[in-house]
Amino acid sequence: MTFNPMKFKISWEKLPKNFILDEQPLQDIDQPLLAAALRESLEIAGLILEGTLIAPHLAICVTFNDKLVIKTPDLFYATNVQPLPDREIRRSYTPNLEGDIPAIVMEFLPENPPSYQDEYSAKPTYLPGKWHFYEQILQAPIYVIFEPAIGYLKVYHLNPPAQYKKQQPDANNRYWIPGVGLFLGVWEGTKAERTGYWLRWWDESGEMLLWGAEMVERERQRADRLAAQLRAAGIEPEA
Repeated sequence: MTFNPMKFKISWEKLPKNFILDEQPLQDIDQPLLAAALRESLEIAGLILEGTLIAPHLAICVTFNDKLVIKTPDLFYATNVQPLPDREIRRSYTPNLEGDIPAIVMEFLPENPPSYQDEYSAKPTYLPGKWHFYEQILQAPIYVIFEPAIGYLKVYHLNPPAQYKKQQPDANNRYWIPGVGLFLGVWEGTKAERTGYWLRWWDESGEMLLWGAEMVERERQRADRLAAQLRAAGIEPEA
């Protein structure tokens, strides 16, 4: 689909303070766990800088043909985000007005999705489908669709003038995300109470960004190795 800029009237206006957002339940418990895990590793690595917004299931707002459109990705990452006034809690995000267009938006598909999936919907009329919204209206550079039940990851890159094209992974089956400066890929294992497929970040050198529990375990193993070396040298390590 080719984007025609004369076809739509788009403006960026902040969500009114008295606007009541629809309360839609999450489709499964995996969605918040996956989002929190991605954010946690960025935070531990010191990669969440001032003006960075990494938000799960937060409303992205745009006025489309004079009507408010709200979409809530399972996770998005934006930079140059203006701080809110003291004690104001963020309820939504309006790109171009409050900060940059998100560098990446993610959707996590439930194990038993309905036959009609909004994540792939190119419906251009009100209310537009998510695919159309992210590609034609928001024009997010990277759109990620992940099926955690089977570990299937699809990454779409926005090509000019405004069309998503499926990216091919590198030799390690990972995808470079320019706006984040990291690789994104699938990892299988256990975190807390969940065992299965996860999305993980890797840096340019191929090192995986760790979670907090993994950092603790790595330090414990280092301490154990050092203690063993000291004992081998006849030195009893201090308790």
